[in-house]
Amino acid sequence: MFEMKEEYKIGIKEIDEQHERLFQIAEKAYTLLTNEFIVDKYDGIVEILKELTEYTKQHFTYEEEYMQKIGHKMMFSQKMDHHEFVAMLEEINLDEIDNNQEDAIMNLLTYLGDWLVKHIVEKDMLIGKEIE
Repeated sequence: MFEMKEEYKIGIKEIDEQHERLFQIAEKAYTLLTNEFIVDKYDGIVEILKELTEYTKQHFTYEEEYMQKIGHKMMFSQKMDHHEFVAMLEEINLDEIDNNQEDAIMNLLTYLGDWLVKHIVEKDMLIGKEIE
């Protein structure tokens, strides 16, 4: 369901690979959601959130350093988006997740899918255009 499509590639190998990894984490969450044999998904959700938070921070750091290096005009806007995304992940209430695991995964997947595609297409694509 979640995959890095050709139209999401911005033309910067390292960033494209990092974006692909973010899609893989989203796919991992989707697989957990649809696995009927795992009744209690709490530990899996927590693991995915931890992985997503850590990897996102690494990716955003790399991307921001790259933008700094090339003098990207929209860097401030990008940093704000990045900050808001990480803050959303860090503010997730694990007790609420435990009480309604299916909804928690669905909400995360919806937010992640929408944010990731929109951010890549609308913002990150501009980074790639600056190196053309």
